[in-house]
Amino acid sequence: MQRIAVLGAGSWGTAFAKVLADAGRDVVLWARRPEVADEITGQKLNTGYLPGIRLPETLRATADPILALDGAEAVVLAVPSQTLRANLASWRELLPEGVTLVSLAKGIELGTGKRMSEVVAEVAQVPSEHVAVVSGPNLAREIAAQQPTATVVACMDHERAVAVQRASANGYFRPYTITDVVGCELGGACKNVIALACGIAHGLGFGDNTMASLITRGLAETARLGAALGADPMTFAGLAGLGDLVATCASPLSRNRSFGERLGKGETLAQAQEAAHGQVAEGVKSCSSIQDLGAKHGVDMPITDGVRRVCHDGLDPRAMAAELLGRAQKAERQ
Repeated sequence: MQRIAVLGAGSWGTAFAKVLADAGRDVVLWARRPEVADEITGQKLNTGYLPGIRLPETLRATADPILALDGAEAVVLAVPSQTLRANLASWRELLPEGVTLVSLAKGIELGTGKRMSEVVAEVAQVPSEHVAVVSGPNLAREIAAQQPTATVVACMDHERAVAVQRASANGYFRPYTITDVVGCELGGACKNVIALACGIAHGLGFGDNTMASLITRGLAETARLGAALGADPMTFAGLAGLGDLVATCASPLSRNRSFGERLGKGETLAQAQEAAHGQVAEGVKSCSSIQDLGAKHGVDMPITDGVRRVCHDGLDPRAMAAELLGRAQKAERQ
């Protein structure tokens, strides 16, 4: 994979395009707004999403998807999970034949309960083996600043995973491969919701014991859902599980944690969104679809349900904390 198109010039899309360019790939980044594409190409900056980060001289950007996709050997999809279906439908006829599609989105689709790789395969009308997923402790700002990190490339076709691994490996970005797409995607989606819970707890003034408890029990309910859907349990002990969960729950750079903190301090959903410059944290949208998925498979997900009720049913964050602590006592591994 030498010629790669990255569709989506937000924080993570731009950071991953930089990773690929720093790995020596020929990268074209698609931006929805022409002024963003012009800034990236002309000034090597994306001040709206990664202020102060200098982008590689070789990185080009365009607002024309036809130009971005022309000759691409891999297509990276870096748009939010709930807009992926509509965006990909508009690009479907432009996709090169047999191309590997790489999803960076972390969520479960509202209404369908589908994972992002399932949405990609369905909309693009390609075999599931053609879709890869990238997940792990991947805070965009730190990666763009070339701080060392590791990640996971998951694909049912191991050779495609290896090709993406080789295309993205560089001096600060170390990818590993797995074939467990289900576990990789569930870890990436659920950690956003648990990070909201950790942010809420921090906003309420709780400390590290509470955070560690939420992270651990959040991992447990994620693993229960994974087991019901056929994921490899070891995936949740790896980079796409525990690694991504810890980074997202602990870092102030995490949009989900920061958003949850505002809710814990008493702000409404609208106020928290306004403070985030109109952006809604991914977990706010996905908590409902993840809860529905758990209910469909008979999986108990109390933290996810609490976050959903705080975000969408007006539950007071303190009441959520009291409910979680007041649940019936049981053995840890039940």
